[in-house]
Amino acid sequence: MTTTTPAPRDEVRPGVITVFSDIWCSFAHVAMHRLHTTRKRLGLEGRVRLDHRAFPLEMFNNGPSPRPGTDSEVGGVAHIEPEAGWQLWRAPDWKFPSTSLPALEAVQLAKEQDLEASERLDLALRRAFWAQSRSIGAYAVVLAVAKETEGIDPRPIAEGLAEGRARALIARDFLCAKEHGVICSPHFYLPDGSDHANPGVAARWHGAYGTGFPEVTANDRGVYETILERAAS
Repeated sequence: MTTTTPAPRDEVRPGVITVFSDIWCSFAHVAMHRLHTTRKRLGLEGRVRLDHRAFPLEMFNNGPSPRPGTDSEVGGVAHIEPEAGWQLWRAPDWKFPSTSLPALEAVQLAKEQDLEASERLDLALRRAFWAQSRSIGAYAVVLAVAKETEGIDPRPIAEGLAEGRARALIARDFLCAKEHGVICSPHFYLPDGSDHANPGVAARWHGAYGTGFPEVTANDRGVYETILERAAS
């Protein structure tokens, strides 16, 4: 097969962890909370940055994530990292997002400011969905979160969303993930050439997604120290 996008390992940089994920993935919500809190505890905030790339689940699954599926993940996954912020969907049913693409696009647009801005917006959008029941598929909601997030200039993000400037970047990441074996959301790529899919966590599903529920079968927070120390070195 002829590849049309660079492999993730070809684009890593010193001191940067490349993160493929989706915002409405509960395992990625756990992973981002652990990355941020562990990085702060280790004093590595100035030495390790995150380069967010999209792993758009709706494009892999040919449809959006259903509310019963994400609610079951709150019940099955939230207990391993409760401080990340969680709740069952509490807004009206009709406000449940039918897409996460606007949120993923906004994170890419925030990179035009710098990686730290994209990190801040990514984390804020995850909390908006998982902990606040906000409809991250709506441009107005995404822009409201951007305005509320410290260190973000929302104006170029609004302009970029209006122009559709980042949609091609999401399509690029989707093709990259398909062509180069990105396994899941989240999947990390480190400067030393190693990669880590859903680090420290394993789970199995009982029943089909949307009608069944997940069971976490392994949970090792300590792997994040290793990942961050390797990225810093």
